[in-house]
Amino acid sequence: MACDLWLVPLVDVLCHTPDNPFAEELAQYNKVLAEAGLPPVPVYQYMPGLSGEVAPVAGFDYDALHFLRRAYLLQVCGLPVTPVDELGGDYEQLLEMFEGTAQQSHLVWHYDHAGAYVPVDFPHPLSSDELLAGGGPLGSSQTLLRELEFVAPSIGIDPANPPAAPQPPLAPTELEEPAIPAPYDPSPFARERHVWLGLHAAATRSLAQGSMIIFS
Repeated sequence: MACDLWLVPLVDVLCHTPDNPFAEELAQYNKVLAEAGLPPVPVYQYMPGLSGEVAPVAGFDYDALHFLRRAYLLQVCGLPVTPVDELGGDYEQLLEMFEGTAQQSHLVWHYDHAGAYVPVDFPHPLSSDELLAGGGPLGSSQTLLRELEFVAPSIGIDPANPPAAPQPPLAPTELEEPAIPAPYDPSPFARERHVWLGLHAAATRSLAQGSMIIFS
């Protein structure tokens, strides 16, 4: 199944309009941020060259996302990061054995098909009954980026000089559609690397442009 990542510019021309399609989600995010003693989702004044348009930034396969999550869990738990051809029982065991660690990770503890990362720095994903019933835990773009940099060497990526990110999808991908094939990569961690590059592009642009990342 295909997974698209989109950037939502946090600019007033989008966020402060009555027909803002993300108004309900932003209100939920601000509520859970306030309960954690954190500032609200930042909204910036319009700047030339930055519109209020929502645009795709990356696309990949859902299974490949779990491959990367598996690699991160192995790395953070001090276990060897080994390539696999398919997700098996070891990933489920990892999630069960290290559930607390998984729930503290912005990369791992996030709904596959919904939810968001916002450019507010906080250590652990935030959640509420309201969020868990809908979009899932709220993540931090800053902490996601740190987690990606942490796992990068174990899958053969230099986080200080990563390869170029793949091109984003030209059009929205339906959930049941196959994901756009990744460019050829001879690495045994090719699937993990493809997802890493997409998430890294999303996180860096989220921070540089003042955007939130949403899954679809």
